[in-house]
Amino acid sequence: MKPPELFSTEAQSTKRARAISKGMFLQELARDEILERLEAFNKSFSAVAIVTPYPEIWSTALPKANVVADTDVLDLGLAAYDLVIHAMALHHCNDPVGQVVQCERALRPDGLFMAACFSGQTLAELRAALSMAETDLRGGLSPRVTPMAEIRELGAILQRAGLALPVADTLKIPTTYRDIFHLMRDLRAMGETNIMTARATSFATKSLFDLAQLIYSKEYASSKDRLNCTFDLVFLSGWAPDASQPKPLKPGSVSKTLQQSLEEAKNSSSN
Repeated sequence: MKPPELFSTEAQSTKRARAISKGMFLQELARDEILERLEAFNKSFSAVAIVTPYPEIWSTALPKANVVADTDVLDLGLAAYDLVIHAMALHHCNDPVGQVVQCERALRPDGLFMAACFSGQTLAELRAALSMAETDLRGGLSPRVTPMAEIRELGAILQRAGLALPVADTLKIPTTYRDIFHLMRDLRAMGETNIMTARATSFATKSLFDLAQLIYSKEYASSKDRLNCTFDLVFLSGWAPDASQPKPLKPGSVSKTLQQSLEEAKNSSSN
């Protein structure tokens, strides 16, 4: 039996269709970060695939890349690429492990997988304000902000997918907004509003958001009377296994302690 989906793909399609180009500033930032990180590798990539819901973001950055949608079954050939990028979609994915496994299978030996997605503390302030407001008004909660995976959970996916030399790191992006309504307009513009299947489907009352605005401004206001808002990006990378890659030492194979090595280095420099 197929497990219940955390996210509604129908709602996702609808909200992505409403996204607008000027709302893509965080997706563009993630793209630029990935491109900058690629420059650090002493390797050229001739066959590139990009998994993304927004192909226009990548159209000029890597114009020769094969761009595919982030559907459940990715349109990727087996061992067809030396670079696969999964761009800003894993956080709204019902099977993130399956997505990364498919990307790994699409890589040639020693091919590189890279990904970026929201995680951790993204929209933590908004989540807290809405939760407190709804609890005060209704005595209960409905999921209104997507829960985000932590870096350790996302990093573990790389290992589960069989990728070698896995790396995961975060980039926190502190922002401010004049009010909660301005923030939610930005979320709609980037196609990142709530698509959880357990979300309340009836329209929320204005009183809920008015109270959330009061709580937000009391708990998370900046020194300039604007609302602090955190976006947390995680960047992942790993390599398709290959015999040429460095291997970890076997347990017990180290002949010197760290202290001995440091003392030898010190003695060598003084001679």
